[in-house]
Amino acid sequence: MNRELRFLKKNIRTGLTAALAMVILIITGCQSGNQGSEVTVVTRPVLDVQNDFYPGNRTPLQPTHFIKLPLGSIQPGGWILKLLELQKDGLSGNLGEISAWLEKDNNAWLKQGGDHGWEEVPYWLRGYADMAFIFNDKKMKDEAMIWIEAILASQQENGWFGPEVRSSRTGHLDFWSNMIVLFTLQNYFEFTGDERVIKFMENYFRYEMTVPDEAFLSSYWENSRGGDNLYSVYWLYNITGGEWLLELAEKIHRNTANWMRQTSLPNWHNVNIAQCFREPATWFMQTGDSTHLIATYNNYHLIRRTFGQVPGGMFGSDENSRMGYIDPRQGTETCGFAEQMTSDGILTRITGDPLWADNCEDILFNSFPAAFTTDMKALRYITCPNGVTADDKNHAPGIDNNGPFLLMNPFSSRCCQHNHGHALPYYLQNLVMASNDNGLAAIMYNSSITRAKVGNGTEVTLAQDTRYPFEEEIRFMINTPQNVIFPLYLRVPGWCKNASVSINGKNAGIKANPSSYFKIEREWANGDEISLKLPAELSIRTWQVNQNSVSVDYGPLTFSLKIDEEYIEMNSAETAIWDSKWQAGADPSKWPSYGINPASAWNYGLIVDDHNVTGSFTVVKKEWPADNYPFSHLNVPIELKARGRKIPSWGIDNHGLVDVLPHYPAKTSEPVEEIVLIPMGAARLRISAFPRVEVL
Repeated sequence: MNRELRFLKKNIRTGLTAALAMVILIITGCQSGNQGSEVTVVTRPVLDVQNDFYPGNRTPLQPTHFIKLPLGSIQPGGWILKLLELQKDGLSGNLGEISAWLEKDNNAWLKQGGDHGWEEVPYWLRGYADMAFIFNDKKMKDEAMIWIEAILASQQENGWFGPEVRSSRTGHLDFWSNMIVLFTLQNYFEFTGDERVIKFMENYFRYEMTVPDEAFLSSYWENSRGGDNLYSVYWLYNITGGEWLLELAEKIHRNTANWMRQTSLPNWHNVNIAQCFREPATWFMQTGDSTHLIATYNNYHLIRRTFGQVPGGMFGSDENSRMGYIDPRQGTETCGFAEQMTSDGILTRITGDPLWADNCEDILFNSFPAAFTTDMKALRYITCPNGVTADDKNHAPGIDNNGPFLLMNPFSSRCCQHNHGHALPYYLQNLVMASNDNGLAAIMYNSSITRAKVGNGTEVTLAQDTRYPFEEEIRFMINTPQNVIFPLYLRVPGWCKNASVSINGKNAGIKANPSSYFKIEREWANGDEISLKLPAELSIRTWQVNQNSVSVDYGPLTFSLKIDEEYIEMNSAETAIWDSKWQAGADPSKWPSYGINPASAWNYGLIVDDHNVTGSFTVVKKEWPADNYPFSHLNVPIELKARGRKIPSWGIDNHGLVDVLPHYPAKTSEPVEEIVLIPMGAARLRISAFPRVEVL
């Protein structure tokens, strides 16, 4: 029936006659829904009931506002399917054939005492296994299971599993890479129900209970990232109810770096911040102490107040934030994008706050795609909001660290090379969540099909059909074998002032404030349709600490100057970053690197009328790309026409980078030109924070 309904949906939109549409309706048995819909607006979903079908937090843990559906419940469509297919056919899906860290001969994750026993295999497996199960791809599943089975078989009598990596400083066992494995096994269990995972995790956590505090989470990475371990302990507790796990949780928090400082952070490494800032909010689930929840919000805002006066959802830290380096030419590791998106999904469930979904979308729409070539076969270590150089040069100390970190390179540092693959599968898993009142919540918007139990246990399908954020409407369709009552929550983003919802063509006539949810409670029937409209408006953001530069937004999309891109193919074996290693027999010619040079002027200041922002730009809607990929600078479905002036004094500095922003207001006598802006996520070379110009 779903196939016919999708056919109906597609063809009604493309002009199928009403008579034929009615025939299909009769064949598929679609019915009109109950007329007694109750549509309200809520700031958060309910907490005082418990979902009957998906495990939420057991007492005494604080209930979460939403519950993650098991891996495989949500199938991708539209442009997110395209991105996942590119990732599957690109670097992440084929990394096992070229990375020495994934070579099976004498690999420590497959053989005791072997090589490469740290984070690289778990990083890669986390995204690869999720893709294998999402696509239900036999070859990929077989590959993933080689590693999963070896990990399950590696558990020692005392409960430890995997390689015995020890800190070079303390000599103690390093628990960090095992935390990544636990994340992978949780999703694997949700997809397969393999009970071995539960016993395996119990044994491992009992081992952690025996480790003295002075030997537990004692080195830099594991100490920073103990919140990941904590999250997995709560996951197991919600399944087994073992009270001793709460004692272990207290031990983990006690030995993890202190992420509850008001005016500082334990360290300024960008991936650590993106990954670890949520630890206090995770701990809040056990304590119920609001100061812990507030600490996570403080961490989020602190880094952005200090280094985050830039568009794209992140902060300008390069590898490590440094005082004095706050210009939008500073960037973020690709790992940082992935980890922040993962944190955003987890925090959405814990808090119910739409802020986190807004941030996840900001990163995905405006930052993450630009870190890759359009075929997703090469990536760069650092991506900057203002960056017009993508070459194989060392730009330190202009950016932090030493190496060719701006080059599009399949071997662009082994952390991002292996870790980037989990961002898109996990984003997909967070599109729709279960609510405590046996309902569903559409948290983020992308074409997809979700299957879940609701109401009295009826399994329904919720189909999303949209090109959001490149269009303003999200269409939903309910497919159910019988009428069923349940609530459906629809997130209203923080940027949207005039959201509206219609049910079966009838406007609900209710307004929602930004950062809230429409709650639709009704008896749903097969074929019921909902339309959510999120009208986009033009707006600007002024970055006062960065020379009053401005960024241009249209709804959730931020725009960059359209710069012609000249690609230069390079030998990856010659340009690979120092910590990368080729697998024996790998062919570098199949995995080239690319430098990108600007082939048009980029040093423009923007002319904006603060009293008439809308009149300062013209929105140009274009044909949707035939390949369903909207993040190519040549093929974007939306552009803005604007006015600007070149600033001759603004050029490339002695580090080979776009120079810091000129002093406000930038002075120029150059003529006014019409310039074109494109979505930031489609611009590999970009100016996204523009100087304001003063006419001489």
